[in-house]
Amino acid sequence: MFEIGKQDEQRLAERLRNGENGAMREFYSLYAEQLTAICSRYIPDKDDMKDVFQESLIRIFTHISDFTYRGKGSLQAWASRIVINESLNFLKAANHHELMLLDKDVAEEPEDEDPPIEEIPPDEIQRMVSQLPTGYRTVFNLYVFENKSHQEIASLLGIKERSSASQLSRAKNLLAKMIRDYNDKHHPR
Repeated sequence: MFEIGKQDEQRLAERLRNGENGAMREFYSLYAEQLTAICSRYIPDKDDMKDVFQESLIRIFTHISDFTYRGKGSLQAWASRIVINESLNFLKAANHHELMLLDKDVAEEPEDEDPPIEEIPPDEIQRMVSQLPTGYRTVFNLYVFENKSHQEIASLLGIKERSSASQLSRAKNLLAKMIRDYNDKHHPR
C-alpha cells in the first residue's frame, strides 16, 4: 500500500472537510484496500461486507469533522476504528443471539500446540479465520489484529472478560485443527 506523508494526510483530511472534488476518490484509492480487508475479517459474506464497508465510508465522510490529526497514520487509524465499529454493530444486529451466547459460562479448554503455518498461503489462513463461528471470529480478530485486551473486548461486546478469554481459546483451538487438517492434506509427512 502507498504510504501517505504527514502533510499529505493532514491536507487530505482538510480537503475532505471542505468537500473538495477528488478528495473522496483519493481517500478511497489510498485506504479502500486496507479498510476492506479489516471489514472482511469480521464479515465473511461478501454482500454484507460490501454493505458494511459502504456504511463505513458514509460515516467516515460525514464525520470527517470529528477527525483530529494526531500524527502520521492517524487518519488511517481513525478510519479503521470506524470500519471496526460498523462491523461490530452489524454483527450485534445480525447475530445478536450468537453473540449473546458468548457470555455463557464455559469451562476453559487447554490450548492446543500451535501447528506450523509457514507453508500455508495467507489467503488460506484468512479463509480459515472467516470460517470460525461469528463469536469466535469476532473475539479472535479483536484480540489478534486490533490488539484489544479481554477487558476491552468484553466492554465492546457486552460480555464478561472470562467469556472473551474462553472464546479466544476456542477460536485458537479450532484454527489449529483447521491448520493441521490443511497441512495433512497438502503437506503429508
